[in-house]
Amino acid sequence: MSTIDAPERATPAIPGPPPRILLIQAPYYENVVSGMRRGAERVLGEAGATLEVVDVAGAFELPAALRMAIRHGGWDGFLLHGCVVKGETDHYQFICEAVCQGVMDISGETGVPLGFGLLTVETLAQAEARSAEDRHNKGGEAAHALLGQILLARRWGAAR
Repeated sequence: MSTIDAPERATPAIPGPPPRILLIQAPYYENVVSGMRRGAERVLGEAGATLEVVDVAGAFELPAALRMAIRHGGWDGFLLHGCVVKGETDHYQFICEAVCQGVMDISGETGVPLGFGLLTVETLAQAEARSAEDRHNKGGEAAHALLGQILLARRWGAAR
């Protein structure tokens, strides 16, 4: 891992009912994504949140699934988890850019509380390091970001 030390984050107390979270995950790299999910489960459990998990085929499907879930309603916030490992073709760049832009567009349009955990890495070893059960876990970091967004939504009366 990097020499940069990840900050220790306190899990925020969320006023009101326990948050209902939907995790949309692309488990192509099952070990990596399940490690991220465990990191998120730890953080969300500390906040008393409930978590529902759905799978999509790959990272490219994350934005469309997010849009469908928002239209369906019933959750206070959404987590997205996936991993794209760079290969020998341009596929990596096209997928990463499309997914990030799609998620950003939805986030900007809706203002929905969102935690974005898409690993875009050069090697599988990098992904494994970012999904390990420590404070470098990007699933846990995305869950912290999501809880912060839910806190703002409730503060400003924008929660669903």
